Amino acid sequence: MDQHSLDMLEVSLRKTMESASGPELDAALANLGWGDMLTEVPELALPLYFRLLGETGAHASILVDVVLHATGNTIGDTVELPLPFAGNAWVVWDRISPESLDPTLGGLPLRREEEGYPIRVAEARVAVGWWLVGAARAMLALARQHALDRVQFGKPIASFQAVRHRLAETLVAIEGAEATLTLPGVDNPDLTALLAKAAAGKAALTAARNCQQVLGGIGFTEEHALAHHVKRVLVLDGLLGSSKELTKRAGAGLRARGSVPRLAQL
Repeated sequence: MDQHSLDMLEVSLRKTMESASGPELDAALANLGWGDMLTEVPELALPLYFRLLGETGAHASILVDVVLHATGNTIGDTVELPLPFAGNAWVVWDRISPESLDPTLGGLPLRREEEGYPIRVAEARVAVGWWLVGAARAMLALARQHALDRVQFGKPIASFQAVRHRLAETLVAIEGAEATLTLPGVDNPDLTALLAKAAAGKAALTAARNCQQVLGGIGFTEEHALAHHVKRVLVLDGLLGSSKELTKRAGAGLRARGSVPRLAQL
């Protein structure tokens, strides 16, 4: 797919995600060729689709398709796959009864499970990483615009050094996470995906913290768009392992191995 076609697809996807979510969005994405893209060009599909989910605040069950495809199952199947969650917990993305939302799980159709079993999650971690990055960029955009619009002492708060430092720290974290997500991971895909998910989760949490501070009191209200993204990233960070847990796991693995593999050619 050339760049022009990719740009046109992004425009179409963004419009679709801004107007639909849940099962309605699932159907729309299927019509737009989601399954074919995942099968034929996953390196393009994952960043594009999941980043846009984060930026628009929509949700779709395509994460289940990523797991199904990685484990050799049929894309679109309604089989329930327990997914690891922070704190040694398990959740299932409910494709059959998506209206049954747990209010503590970021508005996503996730159902808590008592136990699960090991499945391949490397590709899914990359997907969730892009979802987190997209949500972090959405929060940064909200905070940046507020900083430009909000006037104190006769000038926009964007001119204040403390505000600019918070926005800059957020942007650096997001860019770093994106760089980690784009690593090829040829020699050690599981470790690369684990570190990428951890970096994305940390970046999104940094964005949530800094952007709430920039927005001030309004950033803590349910009415502001930031609240939706904050709740979403708190859940997405925990899905498939939190940034804190994955960082500890990576460190323990490297200590046991006694060496650090080369993940990127610098």
